[in-house]
Amino acid sequence: MFEWRKTNDAIGTTNRGNPAESGLCTLCRCDCKGKCEVWMSSLVGRKLLYPRDFGKVTAGSANTFHVGVSYNSIRIVGRLYGAKGLPKGVTDSPDDCIFPNVSIEGNFGAKVKTKFRIPIISGAMGSTFIAAKYWEPLAIGAALAGFPLVIGENVVGVDKNSVIEKGRIKKAPELERRIDIYKKYYDGYGAILFQMNVEDTRNGVAEYIIEKYGDDIIVELKWGQGAKSIGGEIQVKDLEYALFLKKRGYIIDPDPELPEVQEAFKRGAIKSFARHSRLGFTNARTTEEAMEFFYKEVKRLRKLGFKRITLKTGAYGMEALALAIKVATEAELDLLTIDGAGGGTGMSPWNMMEHWGVPSVYLHSKAYEYATILASKKGKVVDMAFGGGFAREDHIFKALALGAPFVKLVCLGRALLIPCHLGSNIEGVLRPERKEAVNGNWNELPPSVTAIGKTPEEIFACYYEVEKKVGKKEMKNIPFGAIALYTYIDKLSAGLQQLMAGARKFSLSAISRSDIVAANKETAEITGLPFITEAEDDLAKKILEL
Repeated sequence: MFEWRKTNDAIGTTNRGNPAESGLCTLCRCDCKGKCEVWMSSLVGRKLLYPRDFGKVTAGSANTFHVGVSYNSIRIVGRLYGAKGLPKGVTDSPDDCIFPNVSIEGNFGAKVKTKFRIPIISGAMGSTFIAAKYWEPLAIGAALAGFPLVIGENVVGVDKNSVIEKGRIKKAPELERRIDIYKKYYDGYGAILFQMNVEDTRNGVAEYIIEKYGDDIIVELKWGQGAKSIGGEIQVKDLEYALFLKKRGYIIDPDPELPEVQEAFKRGAIKSFARHSRLGFTNARTTEEAMEFFYKEVKRLRKLGFKRITLKTGAYGMEALALAIKVATEAELDLLTIDGAGGGTGMSPWNMMEHWGVPSVYLHSKAYEYATILASKKGKVVDMAFGGGFAREDHIFKALALGAPFVKLVCLGRALLIPCHLGSNIEGVLRPERKEAVNGNWNELPPSVTAIGKTPEEIFACYYEVEKKVGKKEMKNIPFGAIALYTYIDKLSAGLQQLMAGARKFSLSAISRSDIVAANKETAEITGLPFITEAEDDLAKKILEL
């Protein structure tokens, strides 16, 4: 059985733990000292697109093991001639058709278009403590880079300082903090979305948002995600907080109100509590009832004043997938995010992550098939985003191509937090007075960082690019985690431009399924892509007959 490599000698990266399909360690630590590909990209940026030690080495690809069905068993097609999708003002001259001229800007939406500078969207970062701790660098970095950021579920419900009276929110400081940080640096590209589950709907999060911010914010309805088939969870280590959350209406496991549980916690036998959300659609007995409930909720949100509504669904079976595509299209939603199994950033039950749901490439292949069927009947199909184990520029290209022309964005989750952790750790050392505020975990810079530099200007490849964007005066307010995230996004942007130029596609709308092939027959069968040597074989034989 093939296992992903822990070390890539060519670009000088290594994984601390066992790498997942995404290339990230299965367990990603916020105090990690390196050096996976995303970690290094957050410092040196686009330099990591190339082998290290140039002038002293030669390098050859080791990625020849295409075993099983996954995105890593899909290969990108390079073309010899032509140029498609040239942006305005770009000619087909070799002087113009260079990869920096590839446009990776785009938009999504039904009636109101939302622009982005790079075709990615964040996974929902909700009530997990890791999201709360590193929200500032995440939000600032996302706003500066120009991609949409999603506030996940339960943010209001778990906030001790929020005030909910008679089922309505009166005060929500954590939710406001998250929105306001992003909006401060938002410049017209990207968007801030907030996600709603059962508890959020009951608490009136939508009503609070529309009254406070108007329709600038996008609301996302949540059916599920790729990590688990039950509601969101967090783990709390404080009995009083567990009791508080139960009074807020959450499911707490074990029950903190039971005397025997309290005694076990006091003695140290129980050290933490799991907070769970509720399942949606439990009162829908048929597909038709589920559709009716969904349309009713969309209608309610539109009546409140929301002009942009999206849907996030998880790795359920084919019926649920088709249902999501159908209702999102019929309701004229702005985006449908389809998250494959294996994803997640929070506290999902481990064996559920390992064994539940439909893996990404299977789910996304069927999503394309169902969208094509619906398009033949309805014409316009909802814009989609694919998510589930993505971290590199080749992942982005493959996902866009596999779902073309329906997929507009690729959803990244854990990968976006790594730069935030790394930058915060560096800032905690170089600005010790800020260590606690930025949640730094280091007392000194490790050799993996000092080999690059000892000051932020030396360490971060995009330091001066960010400074140019915000100005020297404002630069002192930009957390290092945001600079690291911007640097990582710059690497993804350049890498995506290079892959698109090699496929002779100079804008996102030109990307098609013909730009990818299957590297084994099993992947070809599952995805509907041609096997690598069968693609264009008919054209090849025609050339021989000329």
